[in-house]
Amino acid sequence: MPEKSMIGAYGDWAASLAPDPGTRSLRSQPDQDVDAWRAETREYVSDRLARPETGGTPVPRTERTYESDGLHVEELTWELPYGPPTDAVFLRPANATGPLPGVLGLHDHGGQKYFGHRKIADTDADIHPTIAEHREQCYGGRAWANELAKQGYAVLVHDAFAFASRRVRLADVPTDLRDGTPEPRDDDPASIDAYDAWAAAHESTMAKSLFAAGTTWPGVFLAEDQRALDVLCDREEVDDSHIGCAGLSGGGLRTVFLGGMDPRIDSAVCAGMMTTWRDYARNKSATHTWMCYLPGCPSVLDYSEVLGLRVPAPTLVLNNHSDPLFTHRGMERADEILSAVYDAAGTSEAYECRWYDGEHKFDREMQVTAFDWFEDTLS
Repeated sequence: MPEKSMIGAYGDWAASLAPDPGTRSLRSQPDQDVDAWRAETREYVSDRLARPETGGTPVPRTERTYESDGLHVEELTWELPYGPPTDAVFLRPANATGPLPGVLGLHDHGGQKYFGHRKIADTDADIHPTIAEHREQCYGGRAWANELAKQGYAVLVHDAFAFASRRVRLADVPTDLRDGTPEPRDDDPASIDAYDAWAAAHESTMAKSLFAAGTTWPGVFLAEDQRALDVLCDREEVDDSHIGCAGLSGGGLRTVFLGGMDPRIDSAVCAGMMTTWRDYARNKSATHTWMCYLPGCPSVLDYSEVLGLRVPAPTLVLNNHSDPLFTHRGMERADEILSAVYDAAGTSEAYECRWYDGEHKFDREMQVTAFDWFEDTLS
């Protein structure tokens, strides 16, 4: 009896529409010049992403500067051509001298759109109870961006599109679409939960509107993450020849696109967000946000191969054996695909995949692996 699919009898057919390998996969043309393949395929994926115009390098405004827990901390904000200002935090060791390798920390989705950079980066403010609970579940109870900065890195973490400072404000939405949801407040956890539930349901509306406008959610993510990367690379404390990015889940998704599409990323760590288009289509789209999908890409390049566009640059993937967001076979197949891409380029040593017990997370053990990877690839 055939294995059941989320979409019933259509599952096998839908999965078959994403060929393995796709027509532009390096695996299907192993004799291709890697540099030429990368340039041509990035151009193709860029067309599918349909990134919106986000202007040049933003001019950040420093809201506060101070030292906290051995770190120099700057709370920043900058404007893009649309939407509310972006909030961010910049971290480096307080006693650092000279340019440091830089890392763009990419926060997760986690079903929490009220929060963004605060999920993975601490300031001198009290930790919100919702954040504390989220970190305990996903990050071993700590702000990994701060821990990385303490090891000698300049780390920038910003709010992604539709999260925290960039979230959709209920006051800007017609009354009949608010469903009576109150504006969320830090001091009212129930209002935050209500907002996050509303925002989850609103994702389909946002996705349809983005498609109708001629762009895509991954395209908006990438465009805004690249502006944050501009800010990081523009700082005098940062060695812009040694730049990394990392993230869990939604942050891993953003790592796939930023790491795959922007050549400034010298080293990338994707945690808890690796699978195949076939796995999404047949088995797991129900466990994922609208933010993942890029029409026109699956027939030519697998999801993991978007990250593989960075070959031969160093790439680390961290998977959890019992992650409910993916089938185990989907994660295994993605690893096989990325290994094959790096093998085809003759740089198998630049790719690594590590497996851990447990569910969806980027815990302390995994963070140590990621930090060691950056030490080896960015120093």
